[in-house]
Amino acid sequence: MGFEVGSVLEGKVSGITKFGAFVSLPDNRSGLVHISEIAYSYVNDVHDHLAEGQTVTVKVIGIDQSNRINLSIKQALPPPPRQERGGARRPGGGPPGGERRGPGRRPGPGFQGDPVQPKGPASFEDRLKQFMASSDSKLSELHMTEKRGSRRGRR
Repeated sequence: MGFEVGSVLEGKVSGITKFGAFVSLPDNRSGLVHISEIAYSYVNDVHDHLAEGQTVTVKVIGIDQSNRINLSIKQALPPPPRQERGGARRPGGGPPGGERRGPGRRPGPGFQGDPVQPKGPASFEDRLKQFMASSDSKLSELHMTEKRGSRRGRR
């Protein structure tokens, strides 16, 4: 049986290491499923997803010059459905938990008005400069407040 990149095969997990799992294939061959190719989710410990002797469906994703076979379990399976970023949404489209953000919110302590929005699409560098200037201003204001407060108690 010829092993080609893209072939989907069945094999048995013959060994588990901290970096992946070895899978026995037909024709007395074996290949490695790297830890990053075990599941679509983050895999911290291979033992949480696989056990020795378990039958798995794998896809051949590479064969190197030494005829070592690189395998993938996750590529042999259909990808899971994508979840919407940011968690569940309320029917009104706002953030979960009833929080209100944006123009309709009530100002909290220390509120100094709405931030100035750039007229056009600003580049990352422009936004970074604006942030740094604002940050420096706030830090110097805070520093001056701390200095004034520390002199009051001393004579």
